[in-house]
Amino acid sequence: MSFIISAPASGSGKTTITLGLLRAISRQTPVRAAKSGPDYIDPRFHAAACGRDCVNLDAWAMPPDRIRALAAGTTPLIIEGAMGLFDGAPPDGKGATADLARILGLPVVLVIDTARMAGSVAALAQGFINHDARVPVSGIILNNVGSARHESMLRHALNDIVVFGAIPRTPGLTQPSRHLGLVQAQEHPDLDAFLDHAADLVTAHLDLPALMGLHQHPMPAGDAQPVPPPAQTIAIAQDAAFAFCYPHLLRDWQDAGATLRFFSPLADQPAPGADLIYLPGGYPELHAGRLANNTRFLDSLRNSPAQIYGECGGYMMLGNTLTDADGITHKMAGLLPLETSFATRRLHLGYRCLQATTGPFQGTWRGHEFHYATTLRATGTPLFAAKDATGATLPSMGLVQGHVCGSFAHLIDRG
Repeated sequence: MSFIISAPASGSGKTTITLGLLRAISRQTPVRAAKSGPDYIDPRFHAAACGRDCVNLDAWAMPPDRIRALAAGTTPLIIEGAMGLFDGAPPDGKGATADLARILGLPVVLVIDTARMAGSVAALAQGFINHDARVPVSGIILNNVGSARHESMLRHALNDIVVFGAIPRTPGLTQPSRHLGLVQAQEHPDLDAFLDHAADLVTAHLDLPALMGLHQHPMPAGDAQPVPPPAQTIAIAQDAAFAFCYPHLLRDWQDAGATLRFFSPLADQPAPGADLIYLPGGYPELHAGRLANNTRFLDSLRNSPAQIYGECGGYMMLGNTLTDADGITHKMAGLLPLETSFATRRLHLGYRCLQATTGPFQGTWRGHEFHYATTLRATGTPLFAAKDATGATLPSMGLVQGHVCGSFAHLIDRG
């Protein structure tokens, strides 16, 4: 059993249904999870639902062999897609969930939000089924069904299309969100109760045996090139303010023999001794006042001889100041000539082709940018030369000052 959960568009309910399936199936047999694209939030929910780490599979940033290697295994795999099935990066849609179906040879189960349709569901379903023969849509899950009569109308319209079940409109399954997506799994109130509710719902309304019968073959391994560690000993910030690390990179570094030492800036823990201090992305703006007063943590950065690298939220932490959404300006580590603000939000979003000639991540990389922070001031030497997904040249990204550097880009894989 392995398959991909996708939808015609974002907001169709595929995350909740995926979580319900993972929790329900894990009650019977081990199951793994993966998420399409550059997403840090959903994988933590997936891991909580099935009790196993969730990996990202990014068909824009990762070569096919990397994707096959990460997906390989005999344990069943459920992949949650991103956006709509065929939605990818410009100019040609590369990186869409459909690319994963082509690369891995997996069937797609399409979640359709039927709240505002009846007979038209057939035209929508047929369009996705017939759009690309290399992307096999094995069946449909009807979501937000209003009544038994509504379900009967939908099923009649779909005729001979496989319907794996119909999820009724269910209050209480909306997840809290913030500007970068859902609230993180570790912050979710009563997470297990939420997951059990979703599992009970899909168990009652979906044909689990039919879904578990999809694609019974083991996922073959790919011959992927791992990413070498940027240092032998790496101190990594890890808590609610700095939570956005890609598991495949950490696994690569550990497999190559690097030592990873985790610490919590929010708990005012000093960075442990290491060759590299890595501050990943997250939500430092939500904790800026607390972080600004955590002197043991800040002094450990300021006094460290190690290389220091900040990514997105970690980059802002290394700057001089961070202004929160209420307009309050907080002093940060003061290691980069950078001032950022959330008082006036502006979305910066997209894949990035990056190249660095200095710092711990030299060479060519593929990554993404996703933040609302505004740069008020940034002076000095940039870290990355940058292009967007179309190959168009962008302004240089990030800053380097001595042994400290960072940028708003999240690195995914070597370019």
